Amino acid sequence: MDFFDLLTMLGGLALFLYGMETMGDGLAKASGGKLERILEQLTSNTLRAVLLGAGVTAVIQSSSATTVMVVGFVNSGMMQLTQAVGIIMGANIGTTITSWILSLSGIESSHFFVRLLKPASFSPVMALIGVCFLMFSKKEKKRDAGLILIGFAILMTGMDTMSGSVKPLADVPEFTGLLTMFSNPVLGMLCGALLTAVIQSSSASVGILQALCATGAVSFGAAIPIIMGQNIGTCVTAVLSGIGAHKNAKRTALVHLYFNLMGTIIFMTIFYILNSFMQFEFMKQPVNAAGIAAVHTAFNVAATLVLFPFSKALVKLACLTIPESENKKADANMNAKDFQLLDMRFLDTPGYAVEQSRIVAVRMAELVKKALYCAVYLLDNFNEELTGKVMRLEKSVDKYEDELGSYLVKLSAKNLSEKDSHTVTMLLHCIGDFERISDHAVNIVETAKEMHQKKIHFSSKAREELKIFIRALTEIVDSAFAVFSEEDYERAAKIEPLEEAIDYLNQQLKKRHVERLRTGACTMELGFALADLTTNFERISDHCSNVAIALIQSRTDGYEAHEYTAKLHRENNPEFQKEYMAYRKKYILP
Repeated sequence: MDFFDLLTMLGGLALFLYGMETMGDGLAKASGGKLERILEQLTSNTLRAVLLGAGVTAVIQSSSATTVMVVGFVNSGMMQLTQAVGIIMGANIGTTITSWILSLSGIESSHFFVRLLKPASFSPVMALIGVCFLMFSKKEKKRDAGLILIGFAILMTGMDTMSGSVKPLADVPEFTGLLTMFSNPVLGMLCGALLTAVIQSSSASVGILQALCATGAVSFGAAIPIIMGQNIGTCVTAVLSGIGAHKNAKRTALVHLYFNLMGTIIFMTIFYILNSFMQFEFMKQPVNAAGIAAVHTAFNVAATLVLFPFSKALVKLACLTIPESENKKADANMNAKDFQLLDMRFLDTPGYAVEQSRIVAVRMAELVKKALYCAVYLLDNFNEELTGKVMRLEKSVDKYEDELGSYLVKLSAKNLSEKDSHTVTMLLHCIGDFERISDHAVNIVETAKEMHQKKIHFSSKAREELKIFIRALTEIVDSAFAVFSEEDYERAAKIEPLEEAIDYLNQQLKKRHVERLRTGACTMELGFALADLTTNFERISDHCSNVAIALIQSRTDGYEAHEYTAKLHRENNPEFQKEYMAYRKKYILP
């Protein structure tokens, strides 16, 4: 093997790793967070959790991604530690699918249909289809499919390149001597663990080992301990993701480590004891890619079957390692549970992170609505306790905006689908409007407090008009917040006509108030209070309109509210005018 063969091998390795990453990204985008949501919801039964873990990992081609996601679930409180064990076991089985796919590169036959199964035959076709999807299709699903196909083609090309470049190593005595050294179970296991820990992917490290098999110099005796070590090395990703998490998330990472460590110890102990007595002949025989896939699968299935009955014992062991007292202080000072849903681990699966962000934004909206209605109630029923509640709610809303806004900015930097990208932009707009509505709620409270302290009251006529305004405000708030939480695009289109009617109502109310000032039926002091209230009401309706417009335009690239409203008026939309006039009649002043 000369210098240029080494360069070819490194190039093949780069293509292999990049192809695996590209294919994984495509699969993650195509799933759109749905697989993760299934994992979250359908894991009450441990056996079902194992099957789900295996299925999801087989689809997204990464046990590390599945395990890190589970650590995030447990950290956010959406999943119990006992539920996580089954998924972790299943993930180890699901990841073996990759090794079987890679083993197809070792197919040797002159038969036409058998040769078609060889990746070197069908990868170019997949690459061509993938490129066509990316270049000529505007549909997001087809583009994601194209990314998956191209990723797979690059992966298999890299595999073939590596396999071809390392074949000359069979004639290098130093290389064969190195592999003989790895026949030592401990050294082989440490080598496999180290390689996998560095590249943080057992699928990739198994693929590299399968490529080395093309030399014909890798025996079963050298491959088996390396495969065992690879299963331990893959735990590094989950352990790293547990750093800084709550105690149950750290325990989840430990369960993964203990499962693979115990499985390896049990397997190697029994296997090498039997080998010392029976002297397995196949240990000295060269292993091929399919053989490695078979060993990898046999180990993970056997480990799951042996340790499955002891899943609760694994949980107890993790709890003993990290006792209940740890992080007690941190738990006491923990932020609201909703913020745990914005786990940084979920950023690696952007589709799911977008869904989590929506959930938190909806809960933020609920707090805003509660603060606003408490503030309006205080106008006629002022009390200090409820005032304090509104202030606390407003501070919570500010915290939501800070946490969610920071998370969404980080999420926007990820490789998002077009739909998810629009959703993130929409959420960023909406949480700003929600926060402003909570500020207006505080303004309403301050007006109510001032009137209470000065013992001034609106006239009966002003109160009657204000009640009509509050009814209209209540309808637009209820509608806008329901539109946001339910993603009701049809109902969203009815928000803007109501907002225009509220603007008209505000103008009419101000005219009547000026008339009362002229006749002396109202004082200047009350006039300022009424003006403050109606201004806040009108601006709240503006923010409700912004929320609806952001939702409507999340289907497109545009997010300019003024353009949308201007378009409605320019086109003199008859449906819009009909809705607008209906609202004006509904909230007409007496």
